[in-house]
Amino acid sequence: ALQRDQPDWRLKHCCPACTYKIQDEPAMRFKMLFAQDGNDSLKRVATRVLDGNLDDTDQLATSLPTLEHAFHHEQYLTREFVEKFASDQQTGHSIVDEHGDGNLCAERWKNMKDSVMQKMWNVFDETGAFIAVCRHGFCLVIADMVQSGEQSKYVLAVTSKLLDAFSSDLGGGYDIGCQFKTTLASSILGEHARSLNYTSLVNAFHGHAHNRLCQLDNLTTYVEGLGLEDLEGCERAFLKSNALVPSTRYASTFHRRQAITCYFEHNDEMEVYANLTKFLLNNYKQALDLLSNGHATLEQLMCELRVSDPAIFRQWLDEERAYLKSLLQEPAEETLQMEYWQRLVNLVGSRYTILSTWTVVTADNVASIRSDGRASRKAETICRHAQENYEKDLKVVQELEGCLGITCRWVLEDGEWQVAARLVANRKYQRALDNVECLVVSRIFELSKMNQSGTGYKLRKHIGKALQTRSAAIRAALSQYNAAAKPLGRRTLEFDEVVEYTFLADFDLLRDTRQDVSTHPWASPTARLAINTFFKLCWAEEEVTRLNVEIHRIVTYLIDEDCYLRACEALYRDTHPALTHQISIYHGIRSHFTPSHLHSLKKISCLPGFSGTLTPGVSLSRGQGDSASAPNRVLIESLLSSPLACIDDEEDIDEDAKEDLGVTLEERGEALQHILTITTDV
Repeated sequence: ALQRDQPDWRLKHCCPACTYKIQDEPAMRFKMLFAQDGNDSLKRVATRVLDGNLDDTDQLATSLPTLEHAFHHEQYLTREFVEKFASDQQTGHSIVDEHGDGNLCAERWKNMKDSVMQKMWNVFDETGAFIAVCRHGFCLVIADMVQSGEQSKYVLAVTSKLLDAFSSDLGGGYDIGCQFKTTLASSILGEHARSLNYTSLVNAFHGHAHNRLCQLDNLTTYVEGLGLEDLEGCERAFLKSNALVPSTRYASTFHRRQAITCYFEHNDEMEVYANLTKFLLNNYKQALDLLSNGHATLEQLMCELRVSDPAIFRQWLDEERAYLKSLLQEPAEETLQMEYWQRLVNLVGSRYTILSTWTVVTADNVASIRSDGRASRKAETICRHAQENYEKDLKVVQELEGCLGITCRWVLEDGEWQVAARLVANRKYQRALDNVECLVVSRIFELSKMNQSGTGYKLRKHIGKALQTRSAAIRAALSQYNAAAKPLGRRTLEFDEVVEYTFLADFDLLRDTRQDVSTHPWASPTARLAINTFFKLCWAEEEVTRLNVEIHRIVTYLIDEDCYLRACEALYRDTHPALTHQISIYHGIRSHFTPSHLHSLKKISCLPGFSGTLTPGVSLSRGQGDSASAPNRVLIESLLSSPLACIDDEEDIDEDAKEDLGVTLEERGEALQHILTITTDV
């Protein structure tokens, strides 16, 4: 009757702040922002395991739901749809294993190999759920992860679905969005995504665990068009959805999907929608607070740095990016020189070994040597082996001298020898730094899980023991790092310093051994604070612009939706009173939070610095079932001929409840019209 049964209608209209576009909106880089991620908490034990028929070596077959037991919902992606994006190279591997493109973050995000996790895959059929949520928290789509980790096919399937629904200029946050950018470009979806200007982004929390060069391109702090959005909506959604674990772990496929879908439907209607305008209010306060206090902080920092033009901060960011790119690979000449130096050291050692094996025959020892033939043969063998090793090392040295064009072999006193020795020491320093950084990143991930809501006591204790081990490993790695840093005159590190979360962004600045990084103006702590403050101010202005658009959409949607549902009631009131009653109930549910929304909108309009409008606009969405459209009568005689048609008699409807519902809807309708009054007051 509401004409909202078209394919993907719910998806295309799930969030009024994201999807209810109106005329004359300002252009924004991202038409819609969403986050996507997988969660392995919602696993389901396979029926075969429950029956006790599975051995450790058995390969578990995927238990596809039969037609009579399948749970169909437009929010849930089917397994067949997901499998369209699987390939022979992708199947059985996590997303970060699929493309060896040299991505610097890939090693940090490798899931455990399936060979290690095979026993777990044999226990569970669905090994988790992969979801996407908009920036306001509405669940967009859900896909089951089946007997695997977080493979790329799930991300590609979700991205494809959203591109089909929302078209161009989407921004999708993912914890390894930098790696997914490469995966997407080389997939069957790549050309379609490029044509629709899709942008793969990295969410804020995980972005800080990426290397610094990746942060400069993907961290939300430096990406234009995001405003103050952190793209961490999935983590907040999982904090609540993890409560479903006890009821879904041993459920059937049908009931597990039913529980997950009903939960997210209820959460969208009763939690996310209820807090939608509160979300806008809080974000508006945050943006205005940054704009009011940030300018004074930035001016003070600029005075300390003795700069007058804020544009210099963008230039510094470009300089840092170019600087870090120059550190990605050692110069080929230096690599050969280090190899040559190491081979010379080996050659010196081989010669020393030969000299130590020589025995000088004199009149005093000739008798003993001739009498012990076995010892003589052993000494001769050792001497021959030492000679062979020396000749092998000499040949390698000669080949490298030809490659480098060296005419006179280096010796310890030569300047070239000293320079190459320092290069080798610097390489050891960098590898020690890599080890420290890797351990610190692992510690951050373990801490985030330990503090996550829903983590049980036993798991907390297990993680706590792992953290103690990790801390000991960090201390040992720090000792190695400091031992390599001291001979070079590099800054040593303390344990309390490296375990600070914000220090990760500075690891890459310790790497350069060919020049002093402190000579760069952007390398000082004050400069880095100024850069971040500058971009926060820029993005706060962007956030205000996006919030003004979303507030305008919400105001328009509240009025249009109320008018549309009232028109639908009037359309069937004379001919189908029972259907009218059901529409009234639905109308009451949709308008239940309208007074709360109006209250929040009024608070926003009273904020000092509010630059938007509460005047309703004109919606661009006027298709069938849209809130701004005119409803058409639908032939529903077939529906009313069902056994439930007996409720057509108005006498079966509770008159008191009907009267109360009518009074409630009338009061809410009057409150909705007060938006115009609020506008004139402002």
